[in-house]
Amino acid sequence: MSKPLPPNEHAALIEQVRHIADGVAQTFAPFCEVVVHDLRDPAHAVLAIHNRLTGRAAGDPATELGLARIADSAFAQVLANYPNQFADGRPAKSTSIGIKDANGDYVAALCLNVDLTLFRSMQGILEQFTATGDAPLRESLEPSNADAIRRRIDAYAARLASMPQLLKAGERRALMRELKEGGFLDVRRAMDVAAEHLGISRATAYNDIK
Repeated sequence: MSKPLPPNEHAALIEQVRHIADGVAQTFAPFCEVVVHDLRDPAHAVLAIHNRLTGRAAGDPATELGLARIADSAFAQVLANYPNQFADGRPAKSTSIGIKDANGDYVAALCLNVDLTLFRSMQGILEQFTATGDAPLRESLEPSNADAIRRRIDAYAARLASMPQLLKAGERRALMRELKEGGFLDVRRAMDVAAEHLGISRATAYNDIK
């Protein structure tokens, strides 16, 4: 049987939840409603509500989920990202976190309700913006052998059990000579590709092949 806890212990716990709710609400305003439920008083469970999106107010009763937690301490403590809907039909994504006392009984809950309307509109805009159509010919904006240069650099570094950006100066100079002798640096912007992949400046790359 659970040992009764001092009322001030519950109050202190819920006060900390209120501070967390305030911080989260300010961070994700105005798209995320943050609600603190005091499950000790189901008839007036809504203790604080920030960024009101559901039309509820402090003093409103517990939801079905809150009542389920009150009835069963084994109820899931975290329900994350479940689909929901506001009263006006707007789609929402919700997360509910149950807060237990030292005896393992639910005394509070922190709930987040995210309005997905704007994000879905933004998603549609981004999809439209990034869509590409058919063209009579294909165009590449980087040198035709850029991938070959990167592969050759990676293979050289792998032989030394290293990474391109970690090659020592002498190793890098030997690599650049290999690339030059193999004809990899004879096309436009090849030096830029090699320098970028090695994490060095273009000037350093030119010095390495002198």
